[in-house]
Amino acid sequence: MVILLIGIYIACEIIANVTASKPVDIIGIQVPAAVFIYALTFTLVDLINERLGRRRARQVIYTAFAANILLALYIQFAIKLPPAEGYPLQEAFAGVLGSTWRIVLASLTAYLVSSLIDVEVFAWWRRRIGRYRWARVLASNTISTLVDSVLFITIAFWGVAGYDVAGLIKGQYAVKMAITVVSMPLIYLIRRGPVGAERIEEGY
Repeated sequence: MVILLIGIYIACEIIANVTASKPVDIIGIQVPAAVFIYALTFTLVDLINERLGRRRARQVIYTAFAANILLALYIQFAIKLPPAEGYPLQEAFAGVLGSTWRIVLASLTAYLVSSLIDVEVFAWWRRRIGRYRWARVLASNTISTLVDSVLFITIAFWGVAGYDVAGLIKGQYAVKMAITVVSMPLIYLIRRGPVGAERIEEGY
């Protein structure tokens, strides 16, 4: 079960990066198409944290980070490869998958920082307060998704003409928090890890 959960988490991170280049309109709010599955990853990493502890959750985050770097590098490699004769979609391929390095930097930075914050807040709540699994998810995601939205939008679009940075941050944060609220019951599907293992993981 845990291996499956880790696999789904990493897959969601990669899917989010592939689909992030398409903006969509949600009740008047412009967000990347990736926002739905990406927002879910914050709850997924909480599930991993709940089962395996803080240290292992961080390791999973670093693994997903490395996978996303590999994805970004290989996409650039695939774009640079000469297309086969008669292939008509080279420009479309590059346009859809070849995000600018500023967007890639914004995405990777926001992901790494916000995910690590999520793990720390979740672990702190579990260690200090203990009760209310749903509250652990809500507290950690409330902070981490705000950090993610601010970092990504600021790095990607600050100073770029035509972008309302504050409006984009508010819109992304609202959608991410809505998905967080819907996904919170998932935390009750995961049994908490053994007490002894948790104490080791948390550095007691």
